[in-house]
Amino acid sequence: MRVALLGLRLMCLAWLWPVSHNSSHLPNKRRHKEQYGENTKQKHGGRVDLKMKKLDSTKSLLIKSEQLLRIEDHDFAMRPGFGSTAIPVGIDVQVESIDSISEVNMDFTMTLYLRHYWQDDRLAFPSSNNKSRTFDARLVKKIWVPDVFFVHSKRSFIHDTTMENIMLRVFPDGNILYSVRITVTALCSMDFSSFPLDTQNCSLELESCVTTPLFSLKDAYNENDLMLYWKNGNDSLRTDEIVLSQFFIEDFQPSFGLAFYSSTGSYNRLYINFILRRHIFFFMLQTYFPTMLMVMLSWVSFWIDRRAVPARVSLGTGTKCQCITTVLTMSTIITGVSASMPQVSYVKAVDIYLWASFLFVFLSVIEYAAVNYFTTVEEMKKLKRAKIPNSYDATQAMAFDGCFHDNDIDLTSFPEVSSTPNTERNTQSRNSTVSGPTEGTRLRRKDPLKLNLSFIMSNSYMIDSYSRVIFPMAYLLFNIIYWSMYT
Repeated sequence: MRVALLGLRLMCLAWLWPVSHNSSHLPNKRRHKEQYGENTKQKHGGRVDLKMKKLDSTKSLLIKSEQLLRIEDHDFAMRPGFGSTAIPVGIDVQVESIDSISEVNMDFTMTLYLRHYWQDDRLAFPSSNNKSRTFDARLVKKIWVPDVFFVHSKRSFIHDTTMENIMLRVFPDGNILYSVRITVTALCSMDFSSFPLDTQNCSLELESCVTTPLFSLKDAYNENDLMLYWKNGNDSLRTDEIVLSQFFIEDFQPSFGLAFYSSTGSYNRLYINFILRRHIFFFMLQTYFPTMLMVMLSWVSFWIDRRAVPARVSLGTGTKCQCITTVLTMSTIITGVSASMPQVSYVKAVDIYLWASFLFVFLSVIEYAAVNYFTTVEEMKKLKRAKIPNSYDATQAMAFDGCFHDNDIDLTSFPEVSSTPNTERNTQSRNSTVSGPTEGTRLRRKDPLKLNLSFIMSNSYMIDSYSRVIFPMAYLLFNIIYWSMYT
């Protein structure tokens, strides 16, 4: 019996021993697989693990910074020292460039670095070496910053290449420097009454507002809550070397003022003032010099024979003065200048010059018309005084312009007029007018204006002679007055 029990125990032990042996080897296999898998990941996915480690380290650094600055312990929707005196915020601006100035849209585009300085005791942190900490835009979204906006701004944006151009520097005592790189397009009310000899005064205006959910724009921080000021006075505005194609920058000057709104109160406003003086040489080459040449070209007609009509009014086929061509050219210049300028309701300096020059060109054409008319009337009168025979060829006495010339008519071949009773009466009447007035008659003085007009008509060549002097002298006097007024 004992032998049977012993054999049964041995059989049970023999059956249980392989199972326990296999189970003891399973953890070793799992460990082997895990080690093998880690080795393969290190071989094929090492870069991914490195990136994940970097992201984890950045997040942990940000979490440590928030813990250091105790971000979660304070309500940064409220300004520092809420309920007490106004918080001073210093402003410092460095103008990087003035990208464009548009006369048509009356605006300018400027790129600048806007720096804010203030103190927030809630962000003070202990430091053994008294060194500041610098953060990017992610921390800016979690703390209070002064929300400064540009008055009369049309467009503006913060540069974001390759990252957002925002820098936040926190000092151990709670002083903060917040810097932003911005490009802004703002309104500039320009006065073109002296264009292109003008000087424009433009300004970029900064004011405070609040865009947090607790406030609306009407509830912006007024002077009792936030005080904007230039941190270093006049030295708070710095500029790089700026060169513009059409303007000289005469001066950059910061200033300060208050903006009053009837519904919400007074607000601090900072001004970046700059004076622009326009380059005149471009407009001298494109507008003034061509206009002067067109006016002087119209004077050439004064030295051309008054009977040479085609040469005086030629549209391009003649070799001499082209009066109508100068009128058309002046119209083209005026149209081109007006197209590049805003449609203002007042007269500009360039308009005065162009229209005065156009008037001189127009008067030169009128002068030719008067000379041609008086010459034609004078010659027709001379021809009517003589009786032209039927055999006379009138075309011989006509110039190329179609006018009769008395020098071309041979009056010696005309028959003498026989005396008739009618001619005798005419002779007696002429003699009676020559003889002295009889008693009881009244003398009638001739109108001096008619006498002068008849004298000019009979001596039309004198109009050209006077015009050769009057026109240049009048235009010279106009230029002296014009340039002395606008320069």
